[in-house]
Amino acid sequence: MANVKLEQIIEKMKLENLTPELDISKIKITQPDINRPALQMAGYFEHFEATRLQVIGFVEYTYMEGLPEARKRDVYNRLLSCEIPAIVFCRELKPDELFMETAIENKVPILMTKKATSAFMAEIIRWLNVKLAPCISVHGVLVDVFGEGVLITGESGIGKSEAALELIKRGHRLVTDDAVEIRKVSDDTLVGSAPDITKHFIELRGIGIVDVKTLFGVSSVKDTQNIDLVIRLEDWDKEKEYDRLGLEEEYTEYLGNKVVCHNIPIRPGRNLAIICESAAINHRQKKMGYNAAQELYRRVQASLTRKRDEDEDDD
Repeated sequence: MANVKLEQIIEKMKLENLTPELDISKIKITQPDINRPALQMAGYFEHFEATRLQVIGFVEYTYMEGLPEARKRDVYNRLLSCEIPAIVFCRELKPDELFMETAIENKVPILMTKKATSAFMAEIIRWLNVKLAPCISVHGVLVDVFGEGVLITGESGIGKSEAALELIKRGHRLVTDDAVEIRKVSDDTLVGSAPDITKHFIELRGIGIVDVKTLFGVSSVKDTQNIDLVIRLEDWDKEKEYDRLGLEEEYTEYLGNKVVCHNIPIRPGRNLAIICESAAINHRQKKMGYNAAQELYRRVQASLTRKRDEDEDDD
């Protein structure tokens, strides 16, 4: 099961640890959902998701402040005796001494952030969704071409890395070469990234390993990119019929999500970088409502209709 260490969350979200005496090295978050324990403070613990990160905002804080001392003790004990990974106080709100004592007794880390509650929750949910998303690794190259994430796949040695290098020279950005880690962030979105070991490196047969970031600068690389289009390279087969119009989209599937896929035949003289650029721009046009293949089809139909009408007029 995917998980994120609490230490990573503290570092990423710039949280202040109010309980440094507690050992948090083994605490892990396993789901991206967040809980605000307002109902639990009111005494309702049915269906309480204790394994989620708990967030306390201004409403919960003022409710806690208004409780009588005996009620506070009871609520704090019930809440903090659950197996909570951590509690985050937003808006730099600091818990009272009784809350801190009870948290330390139950070994529940207490964290604090300057951010407003809604802004903090939106940010951490988005980040955790990416980190905890289902993930697979595929063989290919992922490049950001005009803002479109183009995943280039194909057999080993067919020219994926060379195409990526040419695209980088033309001003586009490399995300990863050879191994692409694909995460399903939502039913519509796949995000690709590089394994830490191979990040910013390209392997070129006959030359070896090339550090793209060092050679071409920081503007030539990118850490993550949505996957919008797949280009599958294959050896040219003269017996095979290739799509020359593109009226119907072909798709490939990763983690249950469909992505538009183009099969591109390779033969000497074909400029892969220009093909990838054209495919990316064409895909972008389609998303904006213009389809060149359909426009050609419309013109042909209009021409045939006009010719038929002219023939009928001659008769």
